[in-house]
Amino acid sequence: MGIKKKSTIKDIANVLGLTPSAVSKALNNHPRISDKTKIAVKQVAENLNYQPNHLASALRKGKSNLVGVIIPRNNSNFFSSVLENIEEVLNKEGYNIIITQSNESYKKECNNIESLLYTQVDGIIASLANETVNLEYYEKIKAKGIPLILFDRGENDLNVDYVGIDDYLSSHMIIEHLVSQKCKRIAHIAGFSHSRIYKNRISGYRDALKEYNLPIEEDLIIESNLRIEDGRRIMEGLLNLPKRPDAVYAAGDYAALGALQVLKENNINVPNDIALVGFSNEPFTSFVQPSISTIDQKSELIGKLAAEAFLNRIENPSIKTTLNKIIVDAELIVRDSSNRE
Repeated sequence: MGIKKKSTIKDIANVLGLTPSAVSKALNNHPRISDKTKIAVKQVAENLNYQPNHLASALRKGKSNLVGVIIPRNNSNFFSSVLENIEEVLNKEGYNIIITQSNESYKKECNNIESLLYTQVDGIIASLANETVNLEYYEKIKAKGIPLILFDRGENDLNVDYVGIDDYLSSHMIIEHLVSQKCKRIAHIAGFSHSRIYKNRISGYRDALKEYNLPIEEDLIIESNLRIEDGRRIMEGLLNLPKRPDAVYAAGDYAALGALQVLKENNINVPNDIALVGFSNEPFTSFVQPSISTIDQKSELIGKLAAEAFLNRIENPSIKTTLNKIIVDAELIVRDSSNRE
């Protein structure tokens, strides 16, 4: 069976005895085209299953009303919530979003950027993949004069708008809480330190330990992708140390969940034997037993502010792009996994 040829504006024009230009105007609700003609054109277009070529339209107008959004993964409530709020703000201003997912892969992230640029998006809002070290493809976006907004994971070197929390202070807050619960040997299941946010979380962890005169032990700092399986693997390793930690701070809730599973399987009392804190306030953290203490990153606000930053760049294109950091206040939510009182 052959591939069915796509209908074109010319096909609609031939059916109705109109010019392609008149059909195009009718489809775009041009005021000089009569309502009768518009209805006829739309009916024939529907009968022929005509699909407009948005790419061609974007090339003609120099504007697509499309914004590309790149997220590391879609199984995270944080990223889902950010997406929902980006879309809500942009839809009100006549924009639609194209969602792409890197799956924490640098190669896939580069392919996503290429596809979005080919689609002639008016801007890109992104959170970097864990594997991303080379920023060449993001520089490519900037070189084309397309607004680039980064959220949650971004790099200062790109010198573009960024929306997120203060990761350093958030880590400091977690250690301060664990110290208040009489924890003295705190392990850190970290993200990869080549990423600015995880580097800052590690720095906040280290500096807080120094401030409270607690030892910094390198074998208690383990970098990973922060998946459930990473949390399980690292927790198993920590339990096999000659001297176990009495608290674990995971830089992501999924890793914290993996760690909790291992602790429960080994009949370790949480929080009295080992306290546990995660990061991101995923919905499951309040449902599991014991419920997991975590950092709320204010995803709704981050999504709205990222969308507004894009709109501001579109409305003020003459303003030179410089690093514009919008920092949202994070909140520590203390639950059963770290509350020893």
